[in-house]
Amino acid sequence: MSNQELTNNEWREIDRAIARLRASVMAVVFAMVGGFGLFVATMWLVIQGGKVVGPTLSLLSNYYPGYTVTVGGSFIGLVYGALTGALIGYVFALVYNLIAGKRHGPAD
Repeated sequence: MSNQELTNNEWREIDRAIARLRASVMAVVFAMVGGFGLFVATMWLVIQGGKVVGPTLSLLSNYYPGYTVTVGGSFIGLVYGALTGALIGYVFALVYNLIAGKRHGPAD
C-alpha cells in the first residue's frame, strides 16, 4: 500500500471528522448579520446627514422595493438584509455539504 492509498475505515474516520453545516442555522446566522448590517449602514448614513444622504446605498432600492436611506428605510432594509442573508447562508451550507458529501474512498 502506498502513502496515497487509504482504507475504507480511514475514509469513514475522515468522513466523521468533517463537520456538516446545518443549513437552517447558517440561514439564521447570515440573516442576522445581513439584516443588522444593512440596518446599521443605513442608520449611520442617516445620522451623518448632509445634503445628499447615501447615494450609493440608495441604489439598493433598485433591488429592494421600498428601501430608502431614511430611518423608516433602515427597518425595511433590516427585513431585506435578513432575507438576502438567509438565502445566502442556506445556499452556502447546501453547497458545502454537497461538496463534502461527494468525497468518498476508493471502490472495493
